[in-house]
Amino acid sequence: MTDNATPVFETRGVNHVALVCSDMAATVDFYEGVLGFSLFKTIEMPGGGQHFFFDIGNGASLAFMWFPDAEPAAPGIASQHPTHFRSAVGSMNHVAIDVPPERIDEYHRKLRALGLETHLINHDDSPRGASREVHPGVWIRSLYFWDPDGIRLEFAAYCRAMTADDVAHQPVDATGRHRDLTPTT
Repeated sequence: MTDNATPVFETRGVNHVALVCSDMAATVDFYEGVLGFSLFKTIEMPGGGQHFFFDIGNGASLAFMWFPDAEPAAPGIASQHPTHFRSAVGSMNHVAIDVPPERIDEYHRKLRALGLETHLINHDDSPRGASREVHPGVWIRSLYFWDPDGIRLEFAAYCRAMTADDVAHQPVDATGRHRDLTPTT
């Protein structure tokens, strides 16, 4: 695709992702009480509303905003649809949180024991894109679940290092046509 040997900006990863919740107390109960993410900053916003930050590790955080007059959730438009897993352009589809690969099965059991509906997917490069079993072609294991507001969360664990062969598809434009990204000289 492109050569990014010299980045334009010095970045260090995601600082935070800010989402909107319907009930800040329920959000704190879930993220701090169920998932164990420390609440490290709270803000009362002028004119009403709150902005709370949870530590998700390695300097990254997940933030939530609560507005007294927020529009209701719109699954399939503003967030991931619960059955076909698509969302609208410009929306947030899901939040993936990096976890150690050797703990994904343990976390699957823990979330289920807490009463959460979970979906564990071993993503691979097969035509189906997933496997029931872990094998050398599995590149990431994903454990999906929902928060109280219907936000799709993922515990994600890379299983192998990526190589140039992992960038094998040309992107499509708005009409669905593939666009060639081969650099011209």
